[in-house]
Amino acid sequence: MKYCIHGHFYQPPREDPISNQIPKERGADPYQNWNERICAECYTPNAIAGNFGKISFNIGPTLFQWMSENVPETARLIIEQERATYLKHGVGNAMAQAYNHSILPLQSYIDKVTQVRWGIEEFKARFGHSPQGMWLGETAVDLETLCVLADEGLIFTILAPWQIQPIESKIEDGPFLIDLPEGRKPFVVFPYNREFSTMISFMPKSTENGDHFLHGIQNKNGNRKGITLFASDGELYGHHQRFRDLFLSYILGLGGKNNGVNWTYPGLYLKENTPSARATLVEPSSWSCLHGVGRWSDDCGCTTGSSWKAPMRHALNAISDWVDEQYLEAFSGLDSMESRHREGLAWELRHRYIDVMLGLKTVDDLGFELFGESWHDLDLAKIAKLLEAQLERQKMFTSCGWFFDDFNRIEPANNIAYAAKAVWLCQKVNQRPLDEEVFALLREAKSPKTGLNAEQIFISTLERAERELSI
Repeated sequence: MKYCIHGHFYQPPREDPISNQIPKERGADPYQNWNERICAECYTPNAIAGNFGKISFNIGPTLFQWMSENVPETARLIIEQERATYLKHGVGNAMAQAYNHSILPLQSYIDKVTQVRWGIEEFKARFGHSPQGMWLGETAVDLETLCVLADEGLIFTILAPWQIQPIESKIEDGPFLIDLPEGRKPFVVFPYNREFSTMISFMPKSTENGDHFLHGIQNKNGNRKGITLFASDGELYGHHQRFRDLFLSYILGLGGKNNGVNWTYPGLYLKENTPSARATLVEPSSWSCLHGVGRWSDDCGCTTGSSWKAPMRHALNAISDWVDEQYLEAFSGLDSMESRHREGLAWELRHRYIDVMLGLKTVDDLGFELFGESWHDLDLAKIAKLLEAQLERQKMFTSCGWFFDDFNRIEPANNIAYAAKAVWLCQKVNQRPLDEEVFALLREAKSPKTGLNAEQIFISTLERAERELSI
């Protein structure tokens, strides 16, 4: 039996949409914000210990951007450790992540493609090679999502064990192959071990003694074949649970060696083994909602008093449609081009906008690559502004905005603020009013505890943008 620990390292975007700065955050003392505190307690200690070269991991792209700008030495160590693993084995131990941590089964096909493409290109820019696997926000999945992953060249992901149904019930260990439609190759899914992943994440006493933990996994799984994967929030190791960065270093190093534990990671396992067991996908599903993906769209019962979630989801869907309509209309001047082809190029421009976000190309570079000389027949300044709006439109679907029970938190407020920023950017070029029905939905999304509603945040952000960004 081989073992693997996967750490999902992620924080939602904390930047104020108007200033693009993270404000001082309550509870983060003695640091200015939670990114700084978690970095000091988790990312930096694990990077110094070399743990990022020994586990499977993903780092949220928006978090890595902050890290690269604010703690570049930590970012450098993480990249160097993964790069060394890649050069040694020919396959890396890091996974990409869908860019904005949105719940992909709730997004359109076009949004799925954008999120996956952005995540892949960000990974390549950081680590210098293509990823083989991708971590999905909240491990939320449906068959269309796996098809997009496969179409973009990815071969595996990690899911909760209840998200798949093995075809042969006697087979317990993964990985499993999920058959995909339309002639695609089967996609590989690594289900994590429920028992020990739960122990690591929610039972601190189980990780107080590294040798005791290692004896436990060997006694339970040592005689079985395959791979046993433990998945957890990466911030557990030093932030959520103190000293667990030391626990991780021990079990990956001396402790693992003394106890005969053979550590690996998905890419290396697939290089050395060919999976054959098959499973079907339970869809839509996730690792943190008993009702599939209802936690991010309705009052499903996972969080009490969440009647605000459905109207917020409906309002942001309506805003995204409104933003998309204006984006596509900006290309209508190319009337000599067949409309479907024109629309396809417009979406391809958005998919490739990650190169602009990473500072690798300009909008003009991308536009000319796709449209050729016809690009100069368009209003380039207008399209550049509308692409900025598309970025904010992706941010507003960050999963954290729906995760908790009450609306009166920073995560939903940020999602609404990003939506307002997207609308403001569109109105700077088109002056088109938003439908009143959207405001009605925003009013329905409110905190049962304080009465704060999404319309108040939305209008306040619009006013701030006009006051502070129009100068």
